Amino acid sequence: MRTEPIIVKDEDLDVLLNMLFEKYGYDFTNYAKASLKRRVNRLMVIDRLPSFAELLYKIKGEPDYLPHVVEQITVNVTEMFRDPLTFKTIREKVLPILATHPFIRVWHAGCASGEEVYSMAILLEEAGLLHKSLLYATDLNPSVIENIQKGIFPLSQMKQFSENYILSGGKKQFSDYYTAKYDWAKFDDKLKTKMIAATHNLVSDRSFNEFQIIFCRNVLIYFDKVLQDKVLNLFDESLEKLGFLVLGAKENIRFSKMAKNYLPIGRNEKIWRKML
Repeated sequence: MRTEPIIVKDEDLDVLLNMLFEKYGYDFTNYAKASLKRRVNRLMVIDRLPSFAELLYKIKGEPDYLPHVVEQITVNVTEMFRDPLTFKTIREKVLPILATHPFIRVWHAGCASGEEVYSMAILLEEAGLLHKSLLYATDLNPSVIENIQKGIFPLSQMKQFSENYILSGGKKQFSDYYTAKYDWAKFDDKLKTKMIAATHNLVSDRSFNEFQIIFCRNVLIYFDKVLQDKVLNLFDESLEKLGFLVLGAKENIRFSKMAKNYLPIGRNEKIWRKML
């Protein structure tokens, strides 16, 4: 197996993180260092930068290069109906409760390119709830926010997404939700009429509304314990009483201060309900 040469040292990473924070306000200092170092290293290999000094020089001197750096060192990999049984549980146990609300506010925090936002929109549509819902899709990375607003995804991914959809209890043909053109699938505009996409930094930005359900999947695993606790506290403040929190398969609230106020939904899915 081919491995990338190690270029970035621990002290280099500290210099980069301090510069990104002091000059541009991006605070990655509480991200898991090993993962962050791999991604910076990979960025330098992809861009064929001969030295770490060259990376700093480009970030300082080329404003257009910064979004590319942020995109590369944040995590933007996701898929529709990922962990299908989680969405099946939401379909069967969460949506019937949300249906009793006059209005449903959903927050997809750290949503990457938006595949899970569209998954939830489809669930709400099939439950007859989309018309009274708003889905807030936020991410640190401005470029992935643009993709959410377009609703266009690679056609090559539709087979996997369709399999996930069926396992989640999907009621229609998955292809009913998109139009294929060349190598791309454009999703029905009806789904995005209820989406609000914006940049939001989980590290530094505050809550901006009160929600009935919050998704933040496979994001906390890239944070250290201090930042995990800070972000979980943000979600606790943003979630109304009896609301739902949905995390990734490897994430848990068990060791957080807020855990005592939440009950798990289902035996294995990472869904909790706020009781207090």
